[in-house]
Amino acid sequence: MMKATILLSVVVMLLLVSGPTVTTTSENNVTFTKDVAPIFYRNCTGCHRPGEIAPMSLLTYEAARPWAKSIREKVANREMPPWHADPKHGEWRNDRRLSQEAINTILAWVNTGAKEGDPKELPPMPEYTDGWRIGKPDQIFSAPQQSVPAEGVVDYQYLTVPTNFKEDRWVTSAEIRSGAAAVVHHVIVFVQEPGAVTRLQGRLLVGFAPGEDPAVFRAGYGRKIPAGSNLVFQIHYTPNGTAMKDVTTVGLIYAKAPVEHTVVTRPVLQTAFEIPAGHPNYEVKSSFTFNESAQLYSFMPHMHLRGKDFEYKAVFPDGTSKILLSVPKYDFSWQTYYVLKDPIAVPKGTRIECVAHFDNSTNNKYNPDATKAVKWGDQTWEEMMIGWMSFVYDGPPPATKATDTKSGQ
Repeated sequence: MMKATILLSVVVMLLLVSGPTVTTTSENNVTFTKDVAPIFYRNCTGCHRPGEIAPMSLLTYEAARPWAKSIREKVANREMPPWHADPKHGEWRNDRRLSQEAINTILAWVNTGAKEGDPKELPPMPEYTDGWRIGKPDQIFSAPQQSVPAEGVVDYQYLTVPTNFKEDRWVTSAEIRSGAAAVVHHVIVFVQEPGAVTRLQGRLLVGFAPGEDPAVFRAGYGRKIPAGSNLVFQIHYTPNGTAMKDVTTVGLIYAKAPVEHTVVTRPVLQTAFEIPAGHPNYEVKSSFTFNESAQLYSFMPHMHLRGKDFEYKAVFPDGTSKILLSVPKYDFSWQTYYVLKDPIAVPKGTRIECVAHFDNSTNNKYNPDATKAVKWGDQTWEEMMIGWMSFVYDGPPPATKATDTKSGQ
């Protein structure tokens, strides 16, 4: 009896691993034009098209078909589209995850031969503005051209570009594009308001890092650029063996209707840490307390190659608490802003607590050197612990305070 039970268990496990061998009539009728293209157009082609960051295009059957088996693997394992938030905490406006129905459709398409289907059933291809994911900008600003050496370490560059604005402008979408993306690790553009005497005085406008989406705010929300402000580009270059020249540009779309909510972004960070050599799960904490009531808008955890996991928690004045975002498997290659489906009210006195863990052991295949202790630093072989957080104040935003832009990406 025990042998029979064991044999039955093995058969069931094999069936679960290999998947069903029989396909239904409906599965056999799944085609690219009718079933799969709508999914790709809705969820994938923002990145998977010519000139974007993904390695191949999914706009057409001819482009997608050679990648069918790889697509099946990535979709089945939920590696694509990339999304690292724990679904038990929070609902997100920009959630990239595919529904189970969409996953089943893609798997059925591949498993039944990845057929093209009737070209007449292909939906209209999405319209994209060449070079811009936000659409055609109302205005662009470019930093001066930079020469990036083939080798060595390049310090952060801080490049100031005047706006020459005669009146305040409100930005509802912003995107950064670099002419030599292969050597650009990250870019942050800050608004340096009139009267600021150093580059360290400014508010974040928009950032770019691997996997980060452009800033596109919901209706009624935006960022303010006061008249007479400068834009300060913080650029981190990482030489890759080939000398290059780069011109980095930010594109802006301005509000066409009144902006009621000014979005503010600040880092909740910890710089005073030292991760011991070989430590597999080193914990670092940071916190920020609201002195005014506000509405939370989005989060973006940031660490480097030893980053393991990251959690945001709100501790309210009445002593209750709520996990806002949990990223149990942090991926340095995907700097995702997690935009809340609905803003969360935080009364004055609410404390935001961030907890991160780092793997500085040989078990971490991305670890540059497990034999060395690691401290805060700008370069990728060093570490950072930043809980970027965006919000809007319920009342007028406080006056601009000095912000250390080295606490960027």
